[in-house]
Amino acid sequence: MPPPSQLSIATGAVVRLVKEEGSYHRELASQKQRVARLERSAEDEYEIKQEKQAIEETYKVFPTLHDKIKGAVYKLEQQLENDRTLPDTPHDEIQKATAAIASGWETIRKTG
Repeated sequence: MPPPSQLSIATGAVVRLVKEEGSYHRELASQKQRVARLERSAEDEYEIKQEKQAIEETYKVFPTLHDKIKGAVYKLEQQLENDRTLPDTPHDEIQKATAAIASGWETIRKTG
């Protein structure tokens, strides 16, 4: 089996970062639900404070993650432009790269 191409590596990086961003949003929603549940049940203030601090820490991840996604998408766009003209670049790799670029920009547009 041949080693992965630079195009597939760049595509994988964008896909991974988009998934990571999604997992942070799911974690954030879960944290908010925990805080709401704790506040409804009048739990320990310290625990509520800790959960709110965790939410703030999660929010702090997004700007850096969005910068990483943008950088990975730019790199993928450049790699796609270089590889698109090569005769041995598989069509499915080009399609995956194009989809990953669209997904990356959609993620940034939607949440950035």
